[in-house]
Amino acid sequence: MTRDATSAGLPASSPPRISAKEFALFRDLIHRESGIFLSEAKKALVVGRLGRRLRQLGLSSLGDYYRLAEGDEEERVRMLDCICTNETHFFREPRQFAFLEQQVFPEWAARAAAGTPRRIRVWSAACSTGEEPYSLAMTLLAHFPPSSGWTLEILASDLSTRVLDQARAGVWSIEKAREIPERYLKAFMLRGTGPQQGVMKAGLAVRSLLRFQRVNLNLDRYPVSGPFDLVFCRNVLIYFDVASKMRVVNRLLDLLAPGGYLFLGHAESLTGLSDRGRSVGPTVYVRAGNPSGTGPDERRGGSAIGRAR
Repeated sequence: MTRDATSAGLPASSPPRISAKEFALFRDLIHRESGIFLSEAKKALVVGRLGRRLRQLGLSSLGDYYRLAEGDEEERVRMLDCICTNETHFFREPRQFAFLEQQVFPEWAARAAAGTPRRIRVWSAACSTGEEPYSLAMTLLAHFPPSSGWTLEILASDLSTRVLDQARAGVWSIEKAREIPERYLKAFMLRGTGPQQGVMKAGLAVRSLLRFQRVNLNLDRYPVSGPFDLVFCRNVLIYFDVASKMRVVNRLLDLLAPGGYLFLGHAESLTGLSDRGRSVGPTVYVRAGNPSGTGPDERRGGSAIGRAR
């Protein structure tokens, strides 16, 4: 049973203390579990984020919490939920969406016209609260509607169960509407009314494309089935050390279809990590040796919402 924080001798306003030894223990545990590397500069972050969990559990020290997390797999999942940074936006890094529309999509459409099966598989490998995979779903539906014979699949995964629950719900503050192009906003988003006023929700057409799953990119094997035509893993590598980056990058490249594209964050690069990726756009890569633009599937043979003012 959870104890009240004050009864445990930890006032709600008092941040817990962490010794150098305790920080090293948490740093190593978090690294083993997730690949995330925390420098000494992140000590305050660890104290702040885990301190809230201490108060929820009624524990009196970070040492007590470490012993709990070390021996309890479910609590380690919650610990990572606390530690993960989840910042995202709809249509983040617009140059990459422009690359899709101007280069990738015309190639796919041309090959489909020549008889290639019309199937597109996408993996958003660090989906956070869902803005990225829903942006991809809207974009794909607008260009490759199922009514024209296209089959669209999007796997959305994250390390954090907390943000996956939010992404699965597909509900955001109406303030987020300003990030979405008008044509997509009207076609694919619903405005809340009555008790739901002030929020928007993804429409059924968009939600039907998405499947959500917790995936730890630090695992030796990922519980997902490739190949994928697009893999988005943006603003994730920046949290890993070099060895972890190399492992993750090569596993993601393994899951790309021939001619498939890997998208990284604007501050990330494959330079020094792998010689298997060839740059073809703004932090966009194809697997070296595969022709760019092979196209998808050659590996297999409420009310509409307007712009918020």
